[in-house]
Amino acid sequence: MTEALLLIDIQNDYFPGGAMECVGMEQASGAASALLEIFRQERKPVFFIRHISMREGAGFLLPGTRGSEIHERVAPGPGEAVIEKHFPNSFFQTGLLAALREKGVSECVICGAMSHMCIDATTRAAREAGFACTVVEDACATRDLVFSGEIVPAASIHASFMAALNGMYARVVTLEEYVAGRRQEG
Repeated sequence: MTEALLLIDIQNDYFPGGAMECVGMEQASGAASALLEIFRQERKPVFFIRHISMREGAGFLLPGTRGSEIHERVAPGPGEAVIEKHFPNSFFQTGLLAALREKGVSECVICGAMSHMCIDATTRAAREAGFACTVVEDACATRDLVFSGEIVPAASIHASFMAALNGMYARVVTLEEYVAGRRQEG
């Protein structure tokens, strides 16, 4: 089984001081950075997904802005693939599917932002395209939302989306569980 790491939208606008700050993004990017190091050491495929908002009236991840750049903590290295997207689903109107197939990937390890949007949409699409999926939940972040006039805390949103993905669409684990599982396999 060939694993690939998908680092989705770990971009400056989602960090403190950014235009769309996520709760816990610093911690999530630290876990994502640890995953990236594992994949680089093992010379496994890594794909950086970068959202560029083309939607009229969008206020974040805008073309040409510092906020749309991939955060330095998980900066792409020489020769590592960067896939640009304009929708939550990282497969929609991008070359991601072809790139994964070209590398012989059978499992996607997924992390990034935001749990309720791009992580959810990409994980479901990856599973429907035939990939086994692992979501490393503490390497993902989201933000508070408002629904029916009530603030829904980021922790509740994150937990709900991870619970919905776990089982049918993905194996949802922590970084610690992912690393422990790799030791048992090796």
